Amino acid sequence: MNEPGPLTADGGRERRWRLAIGADDEASAALSSDDKRLSAALDALYGDGVNAAASDPRKRRGGLGRSAPRVAQWMGDIRSFFPAQVVQIVQKDAFERLDLKQMLMEPEFLKAIEADVNLVADLVSLRSIMPAKTKDIARTIIADIVAKLMQKLEQKTAEAIRGALDRSRRTNRPRSRDIDWQRTISTNLRHYQPEHKTIVPEKLVGFMRKQRRLVDLDEVVLCVDQSGSMASSVIYASIFAAVMASLPVVRTKLVCFDTTIVDLTEELSDPVEVLFGVQLGGGTDINQAVAYCADRIERPTKSHLVLITDLYEGGNGQELLRRLAALVRSGVNVVVLLALTDQGRPGYDPTMAGSVAALGIPVFACTPDLFPDMMAAALRREDIGAWAAGADIKLIRADAEAPRADE
Repeated sequence: MNEPGPLTADGGRERRWRLAIGADDEASAALSSDDKRLSAALDALYGDGVNAAASDPRKRRGGLGRSAPRVAQWMGDIRSFFPAQVVQIVQKDAFERLDLKQMLMEPEFLKAIEADVNLVADLVSLRSIMPAKTKDIARTIIADIVAKLMQKLEQKTAEAIRGALDRSRRTNRPRSRDIDWQRTISTNLRHYQPEHKTIVPEKLVGFMRKQRRLVDLDEVVLCVDQSGSMASSVIYASIFAAVMASLPVVRTKLVCFDTTIVDLTEELSDPVEVLFGVQLGGGTDINQAVAYCADRIERPTKSHLVLITDLYEGGNGQELLRRLAALVRSGVNVVVLLALTDQGRPGYDPTMAGSVAALGIPVFACTPDLFPDMMAAALRREDIGAWAAGADIKLIRADAEAPRADE
């Protein structure tokens, strides 16, 4: 377990006892913030929990229900505090003690749940300890949820990001997705059919598509923090990456990281396979991940780095800031999203966020509904800060004491 700094013998002994018996409000002063996270994670499994009768404390038990931390975040905390061998034991206890096995073995129950990214995150987090039969069921459920999310997000994403249209030229034989409906309706008003209350378009008007070589395409790198607290963001980012990779007008890469780096670019044709390649939880080394992405950017002025992270850096924070500043100077369009979730309310490191914003990098949280428009604005090299303000998104203010990109 990672201890948060030097302690006296008496202080260290008291800390260990508090962690062993569980911290209450009166005892919490003896524990650091990391200790409290660890205590909460252990209490969710081994402590009193929230689901038992208050009248008989002996009957109370731990739990990871909706009122407690989500499974993905809980597992991320466990991985960050314990070595792999201990994590396997704790996860096995969770699988058996909290009836997670029973829940996941009932596909009818899972299919009845509304498709959302939280369920996907929970299933992905648990896959390493699932029996083979349960894993097959989970994969089917994840595929169904991903398909529904793809259907919801794909059209808007494609329409917003498809930047290979030459709007100065017109054609009367456009592809369906390139039709200029306003001009088409105006041109065909004389063909209005009163009895049907509709227009029969005799002539279609659309945009002439540019022919672009692969080497001319903009490149988007989605660099995503896969620590437990970022679970929903990872799911959405993976789906958006898969959608963007299917578009012939942009080159897309997906890199997920904690203290290790997983490049999932080659898997983007199968979003479910991408999610099964994600390892939710563990520590965070943002600097290492940004370095990996920077080494693979070939043409900075045609590249866009979207870094999705809460900016709680477990690696070298100062080197991370220098690396991001160098990317900005080289011409890379860098955007930092603190979260990509339906709620759009991130928990993040305010000091690091202010320092990154001081580099001239827009830092904010984004909902999935707004992400396609944000990405389209980035590809057009518009002012993302102005776009965010126009979308009523609160930007992180720059830290006046932080180094700027030109220093």
